[in-house]
This record gives sequence, structure tokens and C-alpha cells, in this order.
Amino acid sequence: MRKSIRRLALASTAFFALATGAMAQQTVVWWDFLAGGDGVRMKALIDGFNKEHDGQIKIEGTTLEWGTPFYTKLQTSSAIGEGPDIATYHLSRIPLAVSSGTLSPITDEELAAVGLADDQFTPAAAEAAKVDGTRYAVPFDQHGLILYYNKAMLAEAGYIGDDGLPKGLDGMENFEAALAKFTHDDQVGLSMPTGDRYRAVYSFFGQQGGTMFDADAGGFFPTDEDLAKLTTATATMARWVEKGWTPKQIESPAALATFTSGKAAFFIMGNWEVPTMTDLKAKGELFDWGAVQLPVLFDKSAAWSDSHSFVIPANAGKEADPAKRAAVLQVIKWMDEHSISWAGAGHIPAFNAVRESAEFKALKPQSDYAGFAATAVFDPRTVLAGPAAPLGDAWTNYIVPATSGEIDPAEAATQMRDDLNGQL
Repeated sequence: MRKSIRRLALASTAFFALATGAMAQQTVVWWDFLAGGDGVRMKALIDGFNKEHDGQIKIEGTTLEWGTPFYTKLQTSSAIGEGPDIATYHLSRIPLAVSSGTLSPITDEELAAVGLADDQFTPAAAEAAKVDGTRYAVPFDQHGLILYYNKAMLAEAGYIGDDGLPKGLDGMENFEAALAKFTHDDQVGLSMPTGDRYRAVYSFFGQQGGTMFDADAGGFFPTDEDLAKLTTATATMARWVEKGWTPKQIESPAALATFTSGKAAFFIMGNWEVPTMTDLKAKGELFDWGAVQLPVLFDKSAAWSDSHSFVIPANAGKEADPAKRAAVLQVIKWMDEHSISWAGAGHIPAFNAVRESAEFKALKPQSDYAGFAATAVFDPRTVLAGPAAPLGDAWTNYIVPATSGEIDPAEAATQMRDDLNGQL
């Protein structure tokens, strides 16, 4: 307790000094993995922060390769005290990072010093930022699986309501009837990359209330009921493939093109494709489109989700600098407060004040699917989870082939469970 009070006092002193200009400019070394449209938007945010804090705090940003290269470099650099002052991180990988000692805890007192608290963020993201009750990240967004749709196709078939949004799609019978109705000639009901089907399967597993991981109850898919729910979710996608309602094998570019060329009524993909649709529409190269939450096909609303967040590397052996840490927390607060521009990339701001603002509510289609933030299904809290981690390999090795008819869904579910439990 005494250490926490002293750290808060030091941080408060540092904040006061920064605010009054009594200290020299702080340089904050920043690493991220953001490319494409995300990278452009983040660079603009960094430039905006630097301009506003000229002479006080300067962010020196570096973008590294997404996935394993980024996480490996951050872990090894932090282990020898050569990591950055701040980095972007997927919340799904927090347990693995904590197990390797890569991240520094962020206390309630430190957040309070900059006017932040857990209740200012979506509950799902705030919880996913912690391991065993200790916070290791501050959420920035939630991103997840959504349903894109061709407005003209749906309107002609009577699937658009008075509010201009899709209707009549909830319930397995209803949604499958829609898929069948829109599948004819060279057109399919649904386009979705084969390799990304696992996200839909996990969403459907979540809609059934399944538990993927419980360390105290046997590990992955701890009960026969959980395994049955995974089998059902996998068999659902396999049935859509077998019926011809969605292509059996299709890569991401082709899946996107199938939808944007008007050959699919629906497109299931992450919200990161929103900028692609927006840009094509602005150039007059796309029909009227929209995006909403996934339909509820089972018991409740749920969709695969993850979150970009900010973390502070532990940097072993490096002497703590309260003024530097205070500057980092100022950066985090500013980024969350200005995340409306990040929402332009399709992401849902995790910061409640931005997500609930009139400006965000006017942003379409983002505000039409923002509800998934409250029903998000994150990866389970295990060191095997997250991007470029063993859980992803298991989805790819067992469940994705099962959706294409290469493995029986029940057998695939069992093999996935046994493989993952064998790695614990």
C-alpha cells in the first residue's frame, strides 16, 4: 500500500509539472502493428497529439509487422529493458504477455490520476484487460464480426424494415430461409472467407452460452455439453457450405469481391472492412450497403470480438521514471478521448463517452452494429489465446476444415479440445 501511495504521489507531481510546463519535454517511444487504413488513422492521431502537446510530450512512433514478429520483438525487447514506453496490444493476448513478464501492471490509482476508471469503458473490454484482477492494459476499441448486407437485394425480398435496417433474420430457420432465397444462378446468400469461418463458429458457440475454457473444470470445452455446442456451431457452417449457400473454398479478396460485385446478399467479416466499403461507395463503385450485428440464430446475441489496447512494457532492469510514466498515461487518455476518428476505421470505441456521443451515433453503419460491444465473445483467458497463438492454429487445423466437409464436426471438436488441453 505504501508503495502504491508513493507511486501515486510521484505520478501526481509529474502530471502537475507537465501541466505547468515546469519539466522538459517528455519523449514517449511508441510501437504499434497497425498497417493500411488503421495505420493511416493512428498516424493522424499521433500527429494530432504531438501538435497539441508541443513542448510537453512528443510521441515517437514506429510501426512493426503484425502478428508473431511484433509480439516476439516486444517480449524480447522488454526482457532486456529495451522496449518502448507504450505499445498497442490485442487484449486476447494479455494472459500470454503476463505469463512472460512482458507487461507492467497499471493501477487504479494511476488511471485515476488522469481521470480514468474501468466504468468508463465497455465492461467486456475492461475485464479482458485484466489477469487475476490486475490490469495490464487500457482498452482502445472493440472490433468484431458483423453482417454486411446489400440493401437493394434485401429490400426487394422484403427484408428491410421501416427503420431502414434488416428484419426477419433472427432465428436459424429465418436466416437459412434467407440464405436459400438469395442463392440462385451465380449468386450466393453469403460470402465469407473460408479461413475466417472459425470466427462465425465461435460466435455461434457463444450464442449457445458455451464455455470454451475453464482452468478449474478441466481446461478447454470442459463439459460434454460444451463440446456438443462447438459441434453444433461447426455443423451449422458446414451445412451452409453443403447447401451451396456460401462458397466451399474462397480466399479473402475473392470473398470481398463476391459481395461488392453484387453476387452475394450477405458478407460476414470483421468491422475492419467498413473503410473498404465506404471508399468504394464514395467512388461510385458500390451499391447501397449496410452492416448490423450478427443475427441471433441460437439462444442469445453474441459475436466474436477482440480489442486493440494500450500497454506499458515492463522493461526489466530499466529504472522507473515517474514523469515518463505520467506522460504515457496522458497519451493513453488523449487517444481514448479522441477515438471518434478511430471509429472511422469501423472499430467501436471502448471509451463510453465517445461511443455514446451524438457524433458517434450519427456515424453509419458503425452505430448500427455498436451493440455487439455489449455481447462480445472474447477469446478465453489462457496463454494459448490471441492472434498468432496456438488457439488460432487449432481453429485452422480442425474447425475450418470441418466447415468444408473435410472432417466430421464432432470429430473436429474433439480433436481441437484434446490438442489444446495437451498444450496446457
